[in-house]
Amino acid sequence: MVRRRFVNLCSCVIFAVSSALCVFAAPRGKEKQGPQSPHWPGWRGVNRDGKSSDKGLLKSWPEGGPKLLWKVEGIGNGYSSVAVADGAIYTTGQKGDDDTLVLTALSLDGKVKWTATVGPGFTSNHPGARSTPTWDSGRIYLESGKGLVGCWDARSGKRIWARKLSEFEGRAGPWGYSESVLIAGDMAIVTPGGEKVGLVALDKKTGKTIWKSKPFEEANYTSPLYVVHEKIPMVVVGTAGGLLAVSAKTGGTFWTNQFSYGNTANVTTPVYAGGLLYWSNGYGMGGICLKLKAASGKITASEAWTTSEMSCQVGGYVVVDGHIYGFGDNTGWLCLEMATGKRKWVNDDFAKGSICYADGMLYLYDEDGGNVALATASPKSMKITGRFSVEGDEHSWAPPVVVGGRLLLRYGDNLYAYDVKARPRPVDKRQ
Repeated sequence: MVRRRFVNLCSCVIFAVSSALCVFAAPRGKEKQGPQSPHWPGWRGVNRDGKSSDKGLLKSWPEGGPKLLWKVEGIGNGYSSVAVADGAIYTTGQKGDDDTLVLTALSLDGKVKWTATVGPGFTSNHPGARSTPTWDSGRIYLESGKGLVGCWDARSGKRIWARKLSEFEGRAGPWGYSESVLIAGDMAIVTPGGEKVGLVALDKKTGKTIWKSKPFEEANYTSPLYVVHEKIPMVVVGTAGGLLAVSAKTGGTFWTNQFSYGNTANVTTPVYAGGLLYWSNGYGMGGICLKLKAASGKITASEAWTTSEMSCQVGGYVVVDGHIYGFGDNTGWLCLEMATGKRKWVNDDFAKGSICYADGMLYLYDEDGGNVALATASPKSMKITGRFSVEGDEHSWAPPVVVGGRLLLRYGDNLYAYDVKARPRPVDKRQ
């Protein structure tokens, strides 16, 4: 029980990969590139909500799963998800005896374009790369488990600038820095944490400091979220102290909430929809929904409801048509009405894991064993319409990504690409 809890906590670390890459093509030939380049610029997608804009996808999978397009081996030790933009896929990993953190760019067919050394990797409390790269305007932004924040040219891998969160006397939890850099306008926003600052905004072109927010305990493992509520821009992040919300323009504090204060680890990224902000954490903490109110250029937050049913440790949740879908440690997969917190259904037909939404379906990814499922996204019930599994070592903690008609799955040092695009049935010319 204790070991399970420790290992799962490590999953809060959103990790990565790299080096010595080997591509295995699917047996039925290469995929064809669509007219538009797939775009998933970083952690949990365009809006950090785990939702893909893809349409025309399969509603069920054949036995054994959808068609494998390619598999890349040797991407390194870690659990990072991927960024997909401008015709390339980006991820990170730790390689070699010295656990060097390496940033890797792949083509859309899984071929290595370049690799770049980031710096020393995180080697204590479950070693491995953590942060998911963030793509913006031809540049890649990344934060290491040891608190190095940097910017690289997305075409060449050349480093443009770097800062250390120790410059701000930052302090992270025992599993290191795990957030993914947030890009908002001209700013790259990160969470040093500690006694001096909470959030920091850096000039995304130069790395120079733009603003610093007041502190709110040490950094935890949550990636910051950019929210515009009634035309007021705000940045929200979870720390060891709870939720911290600041003005995206100045870094001035809008509000704080101590839900999850002192928890073992606060991991998931909040979601915003319809004036409500939802946040859930594991270790029996549950979830909280806050109602936002704008007045005099500022935003305040008041508690709308709390739940003990969706105690989500790592895998996150999505909001679709006013309903929250996610996993509860003591319940299973469940659906909550966002306005009220009322439970619509519970389903224990698939193991604990992470989630992504696309084209009316939920993509579920088991955190132990590489099992994958496709399920309906409906407040009436959850029906699983396909299953398969991928191979890898240890735990599959990176969330699934659906972009450009592909399902991308990270498991250990393997990265898989599956074709999940629906194809029209051939016309019977005899009719």
